[in-house]
Amino acid sequence: MELEKLLKKHFGFDQFKRGQKEVITSILSGNHTLAMLPTGTGKSICYQLPGYCTKGQTLIVSPLLSLMQDQVEQLMKFGEKRVVALNSFLTNEEKSDAFQNLSKYKFIYISPEMLSIPWVIKRLQQLSISLFVVDEAHCISQWGYDFRPDYSKLGEVRYKLGNPLTLALTATATKNVREDIIQSLQLKELNRYVSSVDRDNIAFYVEEVPDYLGKKQRVFDLVSQLEKPGIIYFSSKRMAEEMASLLANQGKNRVMAYHGGLDQEQRILIQQQFINNQLDVICATSAFGMGVNKENIRFIIHYHMPMQIESYLQEIGRAGRDGQKSIAILLYSPGDEQLPLQLAEGELPSEQQIDWLFRNYPQILQEVDSSLHSYQQFGEHAGLSEVQWRLLQDLINQNQGISSLQMLRNKILQVVNGRLTEKRENIQYLKEWIRSNSCRREIILNYFEEELMPEQNEYCCDNCGLEVASYKQKDSSVGSSANQSGWKDYLENILTNSRLSK
Repeated sequence: MELEKLLKKHFGFDQFKRGQKEVITSILSGNHTLAMLPTGTGKSICYQLPGYCTKGQTLIVSPLLSLMQDQVEQLMKFGEKRVVALNSFLTNEEKSDAFQNLSKYKFIYISPEMLSIPWVIKRLQQLSISLFVVDEAHCISQWGYDFRPDYSKLGEVRYKLGNPLTLALTATATKNVREDIIQSLQLKELNRYVSSVDRDNIAFYVEEVPDYLGKKQRVFDLVSQLEKPGIIYFSSKRMAEEMASLLANQGKNRVMAYHGGLDQEQRILIQQQFINNQLDVICATSAFGMGVNKENIRFIIHYHMPMQIESYLQEIGRAGRDGQKSIAILLYSPGDEQLPLQLAEGELPSEQQIDWLFRNYPQILQEVDSSLHSYQQFGEHAGLSEVQWRLLQDLINQNQGISSLQMLRNKILQVVNGRLTEKRENIQYLKEWIRSNSCRREIILNYFEEELMPEQNEYCCDNCGLEVASYKQKDSSVGSSANQSGWKDYLENILTNSRLSK
């Protein structure tokens, strides 16, 4: 059967998006494949359609619980019942039932952390896995912006599962990261499909505002004026909730906050309301949007400065998936880079935490493992987050040949400081992009070793003459000066009575 007919049969689409057919053809020809396709081009179909063409199971490794859940729900909407996500959303009873009946599922989503559990691997070895998929594959690379230690072990997992046919998917990976992915997965021969990161229907607009009062006012103006729907991204859960409340109190009732602190039912409800056009704007942290199948998002606003170009592209890539013009607006106030710097430092263990751990628990060399018990026994007492502890576990396990605790401590500190330096450089690069007077699209393409096409893109950036006014809704009106004055007074009153964090 022709691929287009299968696409129509299983997903209801008449034609493939850019790169999909080439990747699917490669997989169905039995070739390991690395595919870098822009955010919004439907990477999930690149493994879901081949899954229907093969007899065994498709195992998908995914880094986020919310992303797994979104993919499961989308497949179920297309009528697929043989799909499961093995994660903490399942009750113990549901998890037990799922593992007992794994062979009945066609698509199995799983976290990389769960693949570190021996009995899980043993159960998967009993299946006939026809396709092993690594989603968000840049998480494998130590040079990737979102490195996950458990992702780096996926090459070993492949070997234990019999080296099945493999597809690695990512939207944002430099050449070094792509090579790291291939090496880590132990893929000697493979096909590579690397599309441009450029989404030419998304315009870039950076606006500097003097302070946070001005930034809140500007968000209100933009939400009032721009064609909807849209997403406003924050680096703080509290700030996302606060802005949603501020907008609602000023008559923007079709606005909700979304972040990891909400329970599963709330997250699902908000996603469905947004997808079904019951909400106009989502005030969200970065988790929102991954896997959310909504094609007509017209604007993305960044209230806080992202930590690197790659995550920025991931987030703005959730706009304009229907191919229509959309705009990505980044609001910058002097000093905004301090928050991502603090977040970068918080992702890594500090020298003081490392010293405390080695001083109080020298036996970690012998006793460290991947269990939660180890975290509670050692990491929690050192004030480490689970993310920081997993990184330390990985570094300790990688350097078990070092007999001296002092040498091990120095090696770990060297790696941690190196990663912190790289994160700081990424933040500095983004700051330079913000302050630049050159074409913003060209700078981003150069970062990924691409060239800007010579023809002029009318939806380019503010430095190329783009104006926000061309993205206003037709009946847009900011409101009367009295309303604007009331909004400003309201903000000033909030600032007077409470301390607003960045």
